[in-house]
Amino acid sequence: MLKDAGNDGEIQTEAASPFRAAPEQAQRAESAFAHDLAAGLAARPRHISPKYFYDARGSQLFDLICELPEYYPTRTELSILERHARDIAAHIGPGAEIVEFGAGSLRKIRLLLAAMKQPARYTPIDISGEHLALSAESLRREFPGLDIHPLVADYTQGLALPAAQRGAGQRVGFFPGSTIGNFTPAEALRFLATAGQALRGGALLVGADLVKDPAVLHAAYNDSQGVTAAFNLNVLTRANRELGTRFAVDQFHHAAFYNAPMQRIEMHLVSRSRQKVAWGDRWYEFEEGETLHTENSCKFTIDSLRDLAVRAGFRPGPVWVDERRLFSVHWLQAPR
Repeated sequence: MLKDAGNDGEIQTEAASPFRAAPEQAQRAESAFAHDLAAGLAARPRHISPKYFYDARGSQLFDLICELPEYYPTRTELSILERHARDIAAHIGPGAEIVEFGAGSLRKIRLLLAAMKQPARYTPIDISGEHLALSAESLRREFPGLDIHPLVADYTQGLALPAAQRGAGQRVGFFPGSTIGNFTPAEALRFLATAGQALRGGALLVGADLVKDPAVLHAAYNDSQGVTAAFNLNVLTRANRELGTRFAVDQFHHAAFYNAPMQRIEMHLVSRSRQKVAWGDRWYEFEEGETLHTENSCKFTIDSLRDLAVRAGFRPGPVWVDERRLFSVHWLQAPR
């Protein structure tokens, strides 16, 4: 589940800065949300990017989702990282810089940092500034000697990274949680290609959810406690609060299903009735049963992820999986 900077779609490198969220950055983020929502409501079928799930409330709900008994990806990936942390750390090497895309609660990176030898710097990137600030402060208390530079940004857009430290080890990207599956194939290829340029000479460690029994997938995205439903609906609450839309949130319901031919979970918000949604001087009419498509979560085979990485310029290395082969973690060597 996907977690604004420049507009060129490239990941760039520039001199180090404190990476604090400025008021104008918040205004740009709100403007981007308004632009993307307007475009998505005008389109057919209607859609909105899953990156807008992650206001403070959405981030909290996602953390709750990760603890649900039905939601296997987080605990499975954590078990892989716990079991293989020493091996992964050996590939990362001493004095490395870790750049985490879509950092969230920073739970998984703790396992790697604890196993690494003298990490030089950690740059967590996330679109939810409040949530990131709290998580980074907690991490500083656990790793007081670590140079931590949180960056509030949309890593799917243009992004400036700090210049590599002189004498430091390699720069390694960390992209856990199978967030790679939230992209379309073209978006995934573009992200990997630009990340490869930013990590040139280093590597990317990426988590990818694997193709499996559809019943397991259905349960993971339709939990019995309704937390995923609340997470999905929260994007409408956020739009009402931040943009002044007038969605009747109780007139939509959560729907998630596995699209087997596309090998992806789809999440939608389904209109319970024929209704009109007001936004300023505009009106958007929803038919009963019409949906707002909020997320895709593509599933991979090990070979399909490695093939995608090769097309983006990476050289695939080791792959770590759990015993049930539910999830995979890939070491991808970036181009030099």
